[in-house]
Amino acid sequence: MRLATIQTREGPRAAALREDGFVDLHATDRRIPPDVKSILEGGPELLRLVEEAIPRGKPIPPEEARLLPPVLNPEKIICVGANYADHAAESGVPVPPEPIIFCKFLTALCAPEQPIVLPRVSQEVDYEAELVVIIGKAGRYIPVEKASQYVAGYTCGNDISARDWQLRKPGNQWLLGKSFDTFAPCGPVLVTRDEFPHPLRLPIILRLNGQVMQKSNTDQMVFSVERLVSYVSQVCTLKPGDLLYTGTPAGVGMARKPPVFLKPGDWVEVEIGPIGVLRNPVVAES
Repeated sequence: MRLATIQTREGPRAAALREDGFVDLHATDRRIPPDVKSILEGGPELLRLVEEAIPRGKPIPPEEARLLPPVLNPEKIICVGANYADHAAESGVPVPPEPIIFCKFLTALCAPEQPIVLPRVSQEVDYEAELVVIIGKAGRYIPVEKASQYVAGYTCGNDISARDWQLRKPGNQWLLGKSFDTFAPCGPVLVTRDEFPHPLRLPIILRLNGQVMQKSNTDQMVFSVERLVSYVSQVCTLKPGDLLYTGTPAGVGMARKPPVFLKPGDWVEVEIGPIGVLRNPVVAES
């Protein structure tokens, strides 16, 4: 099942993607909440209603649907650093013995096709293709062997990073360097966990203006999705709709010689296996 959030005349609406377009789920069945986060909070019974509604809905052609982030209002955006050995090596850091965790502000969330805005106070804005986990069930102290049960599904993400803030401000400002507005592109759809193999072996690619800059596979992650979910849940209660960016492979702009940073007019694409393509233009802050 592929869930999304689309903009309609009535406001943002949870939708499901069929071969012929998107179905407004709340318009099809009023028992279904109008937002994806509430659907996830409703658990398996509500997801069954969604499955039953999808064939009945009137489709909106994909070219007419304006996509928003799959989850509009996550409680948390949690991110992982140095979770691919090749990226750790190009960054000059050892592979960590435990996950490196940081967060982004919710104002960083960015929709498919929405511009990534280059802040006037940074000259070194970089890209990072990432698989994003969307939590489907609340949990704390989740055992690794049960962690997959807490995952609703996956989407594409781009951990946009202002390297001059992240790495050269006092104390290394990871939170601020990665939390400028629009620095968390996410989408296009949430693909439910049942559509993926286990363990995950998904090709992950980032293209900048059509040129492949990152190419790897999620099976190269140092810490698996299950390990990350379990690890973070030791600290905080994970909630339905929470986003977990799982780290990026090698090929980021700062590690290139010469470095490649985003500039106005660029287009960035993140493609992950069966999820699809997350596309965003790049513009200067006005």
